Amino acid sequence: MQNLRGKTAFVTGEASGIGLALGQAFAQAGMRVMLADIETDALAKAVEKMRGFGSDVRGVACDVSDPVAVEYAAKETYASFGNVHVVCNNAGVAGGSGIDDISLDTWRWVLDVNVMGVLHGIRTFLPQIRSHGEGGHFVNTASMAGLNSGMGLSPYSASKFAVVNMSEGLAKQIAPLGIGVTIVCPGFVRTRISDSARNRQQRYGKLHIDPASPAGKHVARQAELAQAGIDPADVAAQTLRAIQENELYVFTNAGREWRDELCERFDRVLAAVDAAAARRSNNKRQVDF
Repeated sequence: MQNLRGKTAFVTGEASGIGLALGQAFAQAGMRVMLADIETDALAKAVEKMRGFGSDVRGVACDVSDPVAVEYAAKETYASFGNVHVVCNNAGVAGGSGIDDISLDTWRWVLDVNVMGVLHGIRTFLPQIRSHGEGGHFVNTASMAGLNSGMGLSPYSASKFAVVNMSEGLAKQIAPLGIGVTIVCPGFVRTRISDSARNRQQRYGKLHIDPASPAGKHVARQAELAQAGIDPADVAAQTLRAIQENELYVFTNAGREWRDELCERFDRVLAAVDAAAARRSNNKRQVDF
C-alpha cells in the first residue's frame, strides 16, 4: 500500500506507547484514523491531540479481549469512515513470569488480550477488507520475546510466539487477495507496558507481584530496560515504511545482541533436527545390514 493518503486505519492500544505513535504517524500521512483503547480518559486526550495534525481522527472505547467490543468498534469505524484498509492489532499487556507463582488468572488475562485480541481484530475486519477489494494491511504487534525464551516461563513470551505464528500463517493465505501483513517485533521501547495492570479487567482478579520475589525483580528490571529503550515514534516510522513496502517483519531494535540470541535458539533447533536425521539414517543402515 504505497499511497496511504485518504485511507482508513484502525489502531488498538492507541492511548499510549506504540499505539499512540502509530496513530500519529498515520494521521500525519493523511489517513483517517480510528483510535481504540480500553483506557477512555487517555483515549480522549489522544484524539484531541491528533486532531491538530489536520486529519480526521476519532476514538472508540474497546476491550480487545471481548469480541463483541471489537465488532462494535468496527461498526463505529465503518459508520465514520467507510472502508477500512489498515488494521493494527497493537493492544498488549505484560504479566509476571517464572515458576514461583504461576497464576492462571494472569495467564488467561495476557493470552486473552495479546492473542485473542489479535484474532478478534483479524476475524472482525478481514471480511470487510476482503470484500471491498481496495487492498489492505494487518499490523500485528509481537515482540523479540516472541522469538526467544529469554524471559523464561512467561505468558507474555508465549503470547508473542503465538502472534508471530498466527501472522506468518495469515500472510500466506491473504497475500493472493492483495492484503499484506506486518509483524512488529520490538525490543525495548519506552512504553508503559510494565504498568499494564492499571487496565486489568476485574474478571481476572488483582495482579500482585511481590517486589522482593524473583518475578518482582524481573518485572522491575524489564521496566528499567524499557525506559532506556527506543522512542515509540521510531517503531511507528519503521512500521509505516513496512506497510508501504509490504514487509513481513519489522525488527525495531536491530543489533548484534538480538541477532546472537536468535542464532543461539535457531542453531539449537537445527542441530536437533540434524541429530534426529542422523539417528534415522544410522538406524536404517543397521536394519539394512
